[in-house]
Amino acid sequence: MELWPAIDLRGGRCVRLAQGDFARETVYGEDPASMARSWIDGGAERLHLVDLDGARDGTQANRESVRAIVEAIDVPCQLGGGIRSEETIRELLDLGLSRLIVGTLGVKDPEWFGKMCRAYPDKLALGIDARDGMVATDGWETTSQRSAISLAQELESLPMAAIIYTDIARDGTLSGPNLEQLAEMASAVDVPVIASGGIGSIADIAAVAELPVAGCIVGKALYEGTFTLEEALAASDPAGSSS
Repeated sequence: MELWPAIDLRGGRCVRLAQGDFARETVYGEDPASMARSWIDGGAERLHLVDLDGARDGTQANRESVRAIVEAIDVPCQLGGGIRSEETIRELLDLGLSRLIVGTLGVKDPEWFGKMCRAYPDKLALGIDARDGMVATDGWETTSQRSAISLAQELESLPMAAIIYTDIARDGTLSGPNLEQLAEMASAVDVPVIASGGIGSIADIAAVAELPVAGCIVGKALYEGTFTLEEALAASDPAGSSS
């Protein structure tokens, strides 16, 4: 199972939000590129980046921080947050990002998302953020009446890279992932599913690794020192290698 250390960006800094609440922010670093290098030096083989300003406002306020990260390291990076136009897709891919995560617009305009997936095959991932199994959008500030699984099934035939599935009730809480919903999502579609939200222990990573998911995003627990990146990498691969 792939392990994706997360770098969440707000105002050019590395931060984490509790349950997506912008009023509950913790700052972990002023230099995102330095943070990225530290994860790669520790053994990470990929990074998950989130533009929190973009997720909420549709802007690209952290683009220079993203550029600095991509230029500082040489591993695949995926980015989500505020990706709502083809122009933005082109510009961000030109920075050297491996793939982009489309959330809000993928939900609100699936026809546009399908067109973009066909124009940029295997370069886009669908970000499905859910609260109680229902899709949330606009930086998690709005919960729809659409089930996450039905949305995933509707769009799974598109040439997308993955589905990033986040349980926002768990995100940033260290309370453990929603294993039941993760298992349901992974079993419901053929698209690779990457789990996000709630990882708080090595046991959590090991439990997710037993599910039919392609990867797992880890954020706050690494920043809080709950476990080391080396331990997380080992737990993500029950077979014994750390890749």
